[in-house]
Amino acid sequence: MKKLLSFALMVAFFTTTAFTLNNDANNSVDNDIVDLAAQTEFLSTLVAAVQAGDLVDVLKGDGPFTVFAPTNDAFAKLPAGTVENLLKPENKDKLVQVLTYHVVPGKVYSKDLSDGMTATTAQGKDIKISLKDGKAMVNGATVTTADIEASNGVVHVIDSVILPPM
Repeated sequence: MKKLLSFALMVAFFTTTAFTLNNDANNSVDNDIVDLAAQTEFLSTLVAAVQAGDLVDVLKGDGPFTVFAPTNDAFAKLPAGTVENLLKPENKDKLVQVLTYHVVPGKVYSKDLSDGMTATTAQGKDIKISLKDGKAMVNGATVTTADIEASNGVVHVIDSVILPPM
């Protein structure tokens, strides 16, 4: 059952809305995940990373996908130089590993989450969901905005970049 809801892990953004999304991006199911992120200023680092990793066409695909989307501030929490290094062409494989660790195949909403559940990411490793004090967390990253509809899935905004075990 936990594996069945593995997509729910990406939806762990279910409680507080710490960010205000562009109404067009937030409410339009006509936008795919990439278009939605591109219209959202605080996800510009994620968009740049998806472009550098050549994952735009994948995330514009049919899906469905659940994406745990780190904000610009989340990327800024990483050690100095980390993002710049990941964006270098010679580090593309590592960048793809990090980005696909934020994607779960399927469409999972916050209502589908349960404390302690795990989900297998597109990268191949599991992430763990915890529910505490009315907040959902994915591997320790807090979901700040949940259940943002896209034409090919759902996006949950998180406050930290989650890194796959290497």
